[in-house]
Amino acid sequence: MMLPQVFSTASTLMPGMLMLAALLPPKVPAVPTTRLWQAFAALSGVALAFALTNAFTATIVLNMQPWLRPTRLGIGLAVLVQFLGTVIGVFSSRYLQGEAGQRRYVAALAGVLSAVHLLLLADHWLVLVVAWAVVGTALQQLLCFYPDRPFAQLAAHKKRIADRAANILLVGAGALIWTEVGSGSFTDLWTHLDRQGMSTSLQLGAVCLALAVILRTALLPAHGWLIQVMEAPTPVSALLHAGVVNLGGYVLIRFAPLLGQAMPARALLLVFGLGTAVLAGLVMLTRISIKVQLAWSTVAQMGFMVLECGLGLYQLALLHLIGHSLYKAHAFLSASGTVRQTRLKRMQGLSSTQPVSLFTAPVLSLAAIMLVQWLAKTDAWPWWWTGVLALAWAPLFWLPTQTGGIRVADWLLGISGFCMTALLTAAALLWHQGSMGVTNDPDLVAGLVALAGMVLMYLGLVTLQARPSLLAAWRCWSYAGFYIDERYTRIALKFWPTRWANTASTAFPPATP
Repeated sequence: MMLPQVFSTASTLMPGMLMLAALLPPKVPAVPTTRLWQAFAALSGVALAFALTNAFTATIVLNMQPWLRPTRLGIGLAVLVQFLGTVIGVFSSRYLQGEAGQRRYVAALAGVLSAVHLLLLADHWLVLVVAWAVVGTALQQLLCFYPDRPFAQLAAHKKRIADRAANILLVGAGALIWTEVGSGSFTDLWTHLDRQGMSTSLQLGAVCLALAVILRTALLPAHGWLIQVMEAPTPVSALLHAGVVNLGGYVLIRFAPLLGQAMPARALLLVFGLGTAVLAGLVMLTRISIKVQLAWSTVAQMGFMVLECGLGLYQLALLHLIGHSLYKAHAFLSASGTVRQTRLKRMQGLSSTQPVSLFTAPVLSLAAIMLVQWLAKTDAWPWWWTGVLALAWAPLFWLPTQTGGIRVADWLLGISGFCMTALLTAAALLWHQGSMGVTNDPDLVAGLVALAGMVLMYLGLVTLQARPSLLAAWRCWSYAGFYIDERYTRIALKFWPTRWANTASTAFPPATP
């Protein structure tokens, strides 16, 4: 190997190796916690510098076949992961001052980041399975940072069940595809698909992969743990919602060549993604707690991202992944400020919506989306997805009211923020089309199904805003999350009990309408 290749290989592996090195300091009892955080911040900052260098040089030399093979997609997302990890680490050092167990927290946080970097480099089923399993194991330590909280233990237990089921499905997918292809390498899989196309084993493997991602991304009905991890420290919620739960979207994009020819797997992604996006979006509007609203928002967004992959719109799924990660990290780390702003708006009477804007909002949203397409000079989505996206963005154009009239200034401020978002979206489209190597593979029939589902959801939102009395009974069901998680929890504790199962189950009375 030539000297430049050696440096490039070391640079590509360095972010994960530096985070792996951050696991060591907590084992030295004499080191103060402040020094631990300083060491973590230093290692994380250097890892971020290496990730940025890899992204800007765009040289992919590392080729440790058949185990590791970086892609432009993986290198780009490594920058996002390390940036969020660095910010969350700095925030955690202040948030956890005086708390016991900070050494364990630093080790677990470093373990999560190191495993995620390994997953982004994976080019083999064994590496993917091991890396994703390590991410879940390290995250368990963070979710149970306060072991005396029953809901934290319950959330970790339900996540453990979902992770183990996902691991089994992922191993099954790898075994089926490995047997058919004769190799566990993803590169060999792409070559096999180009030459011989799909077979029954590959179709079954794609279905197992889709189900594994559905479990990992907390789609309904296995979503309850993501809501209950609010018992963990706020930076853990930021790490989970902004980073770890989005890995399912990355895996689906990575396996786009396989999913493009696997219609049963795409049908599963369509059904679970659309159902989760609609139901979780409705539940979110009925909740009062800011952090719980953010949690349900993540469930809905994950459903939307999986839906995009099921429809073959991988470019938009990638943009969604990046945007959601940045937004949720900011939302959780600034949760206290969000609570103050929400209370202020409620005191000013800004909770209602002008009825006319409920019908004009989709038109304005459609115009904004067409502007984004024109600015980006792209055909990134077909006509039916333009309608889906217009309905999804329409609530941003709802006109708020207060006693004494319309708050035009607040509305204009919101519109200006949306326009800035549209400009950034257009810029991101222009950027990743030439650098990330992700292409779309849309499906018309699935797209029409998604459009019909979004129309029904928006009609429900309009009814909820304009005539809430018509949905009074339904609102109670929606507030309770349609009692899906209660039933799922009872089944989970029945078949996979723990030593605190009896205590935890008393928190769930019989599920009745």
